[in-house]
Amino acid sequence: MGNFRNYQDRDDVEAQGPYEDRDLPKTIYGMLSRTAERFGDRPAISFQLLSGPTDPATTLTWRDLHERVTETANLLRSLGVGPTDTVAYLLPNSIETPVVLLAGATAGIVNPINPLLEPEHIAGILRETNAKVLVTLKAFPKADVAQKAAKAVSLAPNVTHILEIDLNRHLRGLKKLLVPMLRPKVKTRHHAKVIDFEAATSGQKHTRLDFEDIQEDRVATYFHTGGTTGTPKVAQHKYSGMIYNGWLGGTLLFDETDVLMCPLPMFHVFAAYPILMSCLASGAHVVMPTPAGYRGDGVFDNFWKLIERWQCTFLITVPTAISALMQRPVDADVSSLRTAISGSAPLPVELYNRFKSATGVEIAEGYGLTEATCLVSCNPVDGVKKVGSVGIPLPYTHVRILRHDDAGNIHACGTDEVGEICVANPGVFPGSTYTEADKNHDLFAEDIYLRTGDLGRIDPDGYLWITGRAKDLIIRGGHNIDPAEIEDALLSHPSVAFAGAIGQPDSFAGELPCVYVELVADSNISVKELMDHARAHIHERAAVPKHLEILPELPKTAVGKIFKPDLRRLAITRVYNAALDGMGTEVVEVIDDKKRGLVARLARAENVDEDAVRQKLGEYTRPWEWA
Repeated sequence: MGNFRNYQDRDDVEAQGPYEDRDLPKTIYGMLSRTAERFGDRPAISFQLLSGPTDPATTLTWRDLHERVTETANLLRSLGVGPTDTVAYLLPNSIETPVVLLAGATAGIVNPINPLLEPEHIAGILRETNAKVLVTLKAFPKADVAQKAAKAVSLAPNVTHILEIDLNRHLRGLKKLLVPMLRPKVKTRHHAKVIDFEAATSGQKHTRLDFEDIQEDRVATYFHTGGTTGTPKVAQHKYSGMIYNGWLGGTLLFDETDVLMCPLPMFHVFAAYPILMSCLASGAHVVMPTPAGYRGDGVFDNFWKLIERWQCTFLITVPTAISALMQRPVDADVSSLRTAISGSAPLPVELYNRFKSATGVEIAEGYGLTEATCLVSCNPVDGVKKVGSVGIPLPYTHVRILRHDDAGNIHACGTDEVGEICVANPGVFPGSTYTEADKNHDLFAEDIYLRTGDLGRIDPDGYLWITGRAKDLIIRGGHNIDPAEIEDALLSHPSVAFAGAIGQPDSFAGELPCVYVELVADSNISVKELMDHARAHIHERAAVPKHLEILPELPKTAVGKIFKPDLRRLAITRVYNAALDGMGTEVVEVIDDKKRGLVARLARAENVDEDAVRQKLGEYTRPWEWA
C-alpha cells in the first residue's frame, strides 16, 4: 500500500509508467482468484443480520468467497446467462449480495437494482437491461422486497428465472424457528421459474468454472442512475473500470490487514467499487451491518460498539450518517479507526469538526459518479484535507474545467474559475457511457472527457471544489431526484400555471425537494390541496416536496424559463432564518459568488453568539458570511 499525501505522491504513481502496462488481471474472476491465492484464510466479508455488538455474524474467508462465486457463476451460466446476458439483483445487503455481484459479472452482465424503488420502476430497469435472471429475497417478515420483485417480474416478461435468497439462514435459536410461521405470502402473476438460491448453488461445482473466463475486457455491469420516472438511464461499466477502482484502493489506501465498516448498499457504486473492488485488490475485510445498513434497526445506537467488535480501520460513510452518529455518544473503544471516507454529497465543515473532536478521526471526502465507474478524486488520507473540497484527482484521472458557449465552442477555465467538471480516466467509457445510444449524445468533450454535469473549480493547489450542478438534480442524501418529476406532477393540476422545483438546504440530507408554484389567474387553491395532489402524482416517495409555496409570480429569464437561482435564494433565506430563530441575527441577502456559488449573508448585531451561529449553520453545506 502506497502513501497518498499530496499531488507529488499521485504524480509519482503515474511516473512508474502507463496504466495499461501494469500487471493487472483482465477479469473480475481473475482478480478474485489472485487474492484468494494470496490471502485464502483471511476474512473477506462479514455480515450481521441484527445490529447488536454480540449478535451472530456470518464470515467468508477469501477462499470461501472464491468457492461461492465459482458455484454461483456456474449456476447462472447453466440458466442461460452468457457474456452478453443480464442477471439482475434486487437485494439489500447480505453475505450473498457481493457473491451475486461478482458471480453475475463473471457469468454475464450484472445489474444491481435499488430495492427501495417502486415495482413499476424496477420493472422498467429489468426491461431496459433485458435481464434473464433476477436474484432477490424469499419473503421475510418486515421486508417487502419479495413482493416488489414478484410484481416487477409480472411486468418484465424477459425474466425467465427468479433465484430466492432466504435471510433466515443468518438467524439462530427461537427467531430462526419463528420466521417460517411469520413469513408473508407473495402473490405471483408471472411465468418465471422460482428457484432456491442456496440449494441450487450448492449443487454446482465450486472448485473451478464450467466455462472459459475469456481474458478480454468487456461490459460486466449495468448500474441505473438516480431516481426518476420513465425509463431510467443505465450506465455500463467494463471490467477495466471496475479493476481500476479496485486498484486505486489497493494501491493508495488499503492492505490485507484493514477492516472496512460499510453500511452502504451494494446496489450503489460507492459500496460496489471503491469498497468491494478495493477489498478484492488488497485482501482487506469488509463488514456489513444489517440488510438495511445505516437504515437498519439499532445500527446507529450500536455503531461505535460494532467498530470496536470488528476492530475497523476505515469507516465508509455519507454526511447524513455522520450527522446521525454525532447525535449519539462515542460509547466504545474506536482507537482502531484510521480514517472515515465520505462521499455522495458535500460535507458541512461543522459536521467534520464535530466528528473529529468526538472520535479523534479525520474524514477524507471524495468524489465519484456512476457514469465514470465511480472514483474521480479524494482528499489525501495521509495529507492535507481541504474540508469542503473533494480532494485531488486520483492517479491516471485527468480533470478539466471547461465552459461550453452557445456556439458549441469549448473554453478551458483558469485556476479558481468555475465551469463544468469533465473527466477522463480508465473508468470512463467514451461514447458508450449509457446503454441507450442517444443518451450519449453531447456527453463528451473532445471525445474523451466525460461531461459530469457538475460545476466546479480547481484551486491553486490542484484541489477540486464542486460549486453546483449544471443539470439541476436535487441530491437527497446521495439519492438523485429529477426536479422535472415534481414539476410535471404539479403542472398536471388545472390551477397551476408554473412550477419550479429545487433542493432546499437540509442539515441531515444535504438537500430536500422543495417547490414553488405560480397559479393560473383568478384561481383559488390551498397549499394543502396542492400537496395532496403532489403526493398522489409523484411516483417516488423521496421526491415528494418537503415544502410547497405559492408565489404571485415565479422569477423568469428573458426567454420565459423559470430562473432557479432566485428560488434557491428564497429557500436558503427561509431555511437559514428558521434555523437562526431566536439567535438575534438573520439572512439579509444571498449573493452569487463566482467561486462559492450562492452565499448567505447575515446581519451583524450586538449580543449575537457568533460561535452558536457558526455551529448552527455549519450543519448545512451552503456557505455563509457576515454582511
